[in-house]
Amino acid sequence: MKYFAAAALALALIVPAAFAGDAEPSLEDLLNGVDDVQRGGSSHAKVSMHVKTRRWERTIVMESWSEGEDKSLIKIISPAKEAGTATLMVDDNIWNYLPKVDRTMKVPASMMSGAWMGSHFSNNDLVRSARLAEEFTYELKQSPSEDGTGHWIIECIPKEDAPVVWGKVVVNVRAEDRIPDEITYWDEDGELVRTMRFEDIQDVAGRKVPMRMMLIPADEPDEYTKVTYESLEFDPELPASTFTLQSIRK
Repeated sequence: MKYFAAAALALALIVPAAFAGDAEPSLEDLLNGVDDVQRGGSSHAKVSMHVKTRRWERTIVMESWSEGEDKSLIKIISPAKEAGTATLMVDDNIWNYLPKVDRTMKVPASMMSGAWMGSHFSNNDLVRSARLAEEFTYELKQSPSEDGTGHWIIECIPKEDAPVVWGKVVVNVRAEDRIPDEITYWDEDGELVRTMRFEDIQDVAGRKVPMRMMLIPADEPDEYTKVTYESLEFDPELPASTFTLQSIRK
């Protein structure tokens, strides 16, 4: 799966970037804005991730750096017993560093569908590279009201040769700022699999961005993974060494 829940951490941990424009947008414009809500030129953020399952809850605080669409570094700050644990993503590759054993391990293809840090996100989610407007055909199901309120609702069906696991993706985009507030993911049998919600829209450095994201599995509606940006910096200058196997151990 190359496309992540518009997916999120990207989310979900690639930092949000605003989508703006005054002209009436095309569906392609809207879908590109949805993809870019979690992408930026470069970013530096402090993020908390709260995971709730039927059996346990926990919160992880992380520091993250990203550059473009294909480079990201995430390091755990707390809890103390996991501090220093890191994940490096470059293109479609993921490495995890475990400080307790001082070992860096590349995530094999067989484990890409596995949960990342015990969350409802998978390793595959972190390295999504496909775009909705490229890998899906799409159709407008609902337009905003004439007074400029409401949503665009866009149904996306994967192209036959697209490397996508979903049967369809439905995107709700707010008319007021063209930011998605909900994306639903469905399997090939038409059953809802998970819902991504974008919340707490704030102005950051002149951009409106969702500062909180919730991923909710349909088969366990009382479970969720919540990602919250505690601090956020756009377009910092990052050394070329940031996204290397050497930096993951520091």
